[in-house]
Amino acid sequence: MPTVIGFEGSANKLGVGIIRNGEVLSNPRVTFITPPGQGPGMGAPLVSVAVVARTVAQLWKKPIIGVNHCIGHIEMGRLITGAVNPVVLYVSGGNTQVIAYSQRRYRIFGETIDMAVGNCLDRFARVLKLSNDPSPGYNIEQMAKRGKQYIELPYTVKGMDVSFSGILSFIEDVADKKLKAGECTPEDLCFSLQETLFAMLVEITERAMAHCGSEEVLIVGGVGCNVRLQEMMGEMASERCAKVFAIDERYCIDNGAMIAQAGLLMFQSGQITPFEETWCTQRYRTDEVEVTWRD
Repeated sequence: MPTVIGFEGSANKLGVGIIRNGEVLSNPRVTFITPPGQGPGMGAPLVSVAVVARTVAQLWKKPIIGVNHCIGHIEMGRLITGAVNPVVLYVSGGNTQVIAYSQRRYRIFGETIDMAVGNCLDRFARVLKLSNDPSPGYNIEQMAKRGKQYIELPYTVKGMDVSFSGILSFIEDVADKKLKAGECTPEDLCFSLQETLFAMLVEITERAMAHCGSEEVLIVGGVGCNVRLQEMMGEMASERCAKVFAIDERYCIDNGAMIAQAGLLMFQSGQITPFEETWCTQRYRTDEVEVTWRD
């Protein structure tokens, strides 16, 4: 079995993972923490990481494989959890998709039509001036645990797709008015936002499960670390006699090992990226990748 090094660069994270024979040998990751109220503030990290990967490949005279970010999340989740053929809920700062495998593609059954769920949470965290350490979403999750009052928010599911931008605008206005009037607490707002967003995600995931006849759900992406999301998905799955598979922050959050695992599967199925084609593609959709390593 070859030893594979995966290089990951995202909005505010850098990671390098090493995998051999299905075992994660190393997976360090660093996160750039900005002051509260600011965005990630890190320019062109993916391009920088790509330069390093190209350099290493040339110095060591090794093949290089371009990996789709979402595919990395999915294959890492399958490796760690043992899920065989799950419906996948991919939730992060940049993506929200419900995915299932069919005929050598990861098909997108539903997705956000505007902003990602993680971006929605992050931007509301800035409204409340929450710390970015370790992440805005994590701090919203902790505050939501102390929320006692549910404030009704827009619930926007359109078929198999979801929309979050209107919810964000609504709760920003509610926060400004109700907090000043003392009608609610920041914890109440975090609780209400989480419950609404996650209920929408569970709904479209269940609909995809019914369509596919699936008895497995795999949650991947940074927001997948959220314990409340896992609980809500678990309640739905138990009613369907299905199983939920989730991974912790070591592998749920962007990391190098997930890139290495997907790269290994691609390499074993005969995929190698010509060096002149190792550019960065921002809009590289999940369903554009031919999945040559699955039957």
